This record gives sequence, C-alpha cells and structure tokens, in this order.
Amino acid sequence: MTTTVSPPPQRVPGRPRRRRRTTDRGFNRVFRWIAVGAGVLILAVLAAVAVFLLQQAWPALTAGSDELAASVPRYPEDTSLLEYVGPLVFGTLLAAALALAIATPVAMGIALFISHYAPPRLSQVLGYLVDLLAAVPSVIYGLWGIYVLGPAALPVWDWLNSWFGWFPLFAGPVSPTSRVLATVSVVLAVMILPIITAVAREVFLQTPKLHEEAALALGATRWEMVRTAVLPFGRSGVISAAMLGLGRALGETMAVLMILSPGFLYSFRILDSSQQQTIAAYIALDFPEASGLAVNTLIATGLVLFVITLAVNMAARAIVARRKEFSGANG
Repeated sequence: MTTTVSPPPQRVPGRPRRRRRTTDRGFNRVFRWIAVGAGVLILAVLAAVAVFLLQQAWPALTAGSDELAASVPRYPEDTSLLEYVGPLVFGTLLAAALALAIATPVAMGIALFISHYAPPRLSQVLGYLVDLLAAVPSVIYGLWGIYVLGPAALPVWDWLNSWFGWFPLFAGPVSPTSRVLATVSVVLAVMILPIITAVAREVFLQTPKLHEEAALALGATRWEMVRTAVLPFGRSGVISAAMLGLGRALGETMAVLMILSPGFLYSFRILDSSQQQTIAAYIALDFPEASGLAVNTLIATGLVLFVITLAVNMAARAIVARRKEFSGANG
C-alpha cells in the first residue's frame, strides 16, 4: 500500500502572509498591561488638567466686563476677557518666536559640529557641557539676564536701534535698563538651546553612513555631504526639536518675570520697556494677591496658554508626519 504525501499549500502571489499570533504569558502579559496603563494614565492626566482649567475658568468666562473690572487689578473698563488676554498672548508668542529664531540656527550648528566635525573627545565634552545647560535653574538664568546680559547687551541694542530703527522690532527708544523683550528672548534662547541641540545631535548621528560615504565618494566636500545627506535626513527631527524648544519657551515663568518690565500693548518694539508681557509671568506676578474672580481670571489665562501649547504640539506632529515621507531616511 502506497501513501501519498500532499504537497504543501502554495502561497498565492500578492496575498499577505499571515502572522502567527503570540500568546501573552507570564511577564509578557504583565508588561503589556503596564504599558497600556501608562499610556492611558497620561491621557487621563491631560484630560484632568483640561477639565480643571475649564471648570475653574468658567466663572471668568461667563462674567461681564463690569464685574471683571471691579474684581481684577489692572483690568480696563468696557473690555472683554478676550481683549484683555489678547496682549498677553501676543507677548508670549512674540517672545517664544524670537527665542526660537535665535536658538535654532545656533543649536543646529552646535549639533553638526559635535556630530560631524569635532574630534571624538572634544565632541563628548561639548555634548556634556550643552546638556549641563538644561540643569541650570530658571532663577539663575533670570539673575544672569538682569546683572550680566542686560548691561552687556545695551550697546548692541543701541546699535540695532541706530541702524535698523526703521524696522518695527528695533524702533522706539532703547530702555537704559535693558529689561526689555529682546533681553528676554536671548535668555529664552539660551534656555531652550540644550533641548534643540540634544535632539538634533542624536538625529544627525543616525544618518546612514552609506549616504555620507556615497556623497564623499562622488566628490562632495564635507559641507556638501552635510547639505545633501545629513540635513535632509534630519529635517523632521530638527522640526520636532524646535517645537519642543518652542513649548519650553512658551511656558517659561521665572526668568521672564525677573527680567521683563511688563506692559499690556500690541507692540513689536522689543527694545523699549513696558511694552509686552507673557501669560506665565503675568500669572506668577498677580496670583499671590488675587482672590475670588481674579483667581478665576488668572486660571482662564492659563487655559489659553494650555490651548496654545497643545496647538503647537499638534502642529508639530502634523509637520513631522507630512515631511517624514520626503526625508532622506526613506530615500
């Protein structure tokens, strides 16, 4: 009696191969539930913060302008809450944008020098020094901005006003104390510099060596290799790093509170005092003496800052997702 062996089933071309399901047993199941719980926890905390801010800000959101003017210090009459918060939002965005414009090119230069130009020992030391900047407290940055950077930058502000006074950012009289938004922007740029540098450095180090060697083999110089292979590969990572730094600059409190001479104007003059104010510094300045509806108004401004930060992070994720398929990593 002969037995016939049936041939193995042929795989149909184009049909995806089925994956074998792995069963969670023992610690695998425990780890999976821990990971799921951590993800759910962060969403729950974010939702709880949003609910708390909305609940505490609701009395200010529904109050009339006369009631707010009677309860909140420095609240102008016949002004809605949106009109009152508007200059604070403007000052916050302006300070953060200037800090990002200053810090991003410097951070990219430092990251490229550490990853592709500096000797190994020097790059390691520079990496530690840059990361050390993130450990400096905000109060130290504020003191440095008042007593060191402000007096040292005053001649620079005078020069910018003399030569570029026709530009709105450098117009107007220069404050002799340097407690202006320009000084704050430089301090914020130094504070977000280690965040952007660290992320950009790690992204640049992940550039495939074959891409770099291929560019050099074709006769490219070091800069041409960086421009054609490294920067396209790390574009999405640099954008993510810049958005992280922007979120840090939007929420900075103590350094801005110590340096900036506050004002409530829609003004682009960053060399003049008493022009702008940020949301975080405003809350820290008025909260100790606030009570009743004034506290709800401060929490309402905090809700606005929360929405701005959330929108910035969502926009960053959208930009990174859109540019990911065009990055050099997928080329």
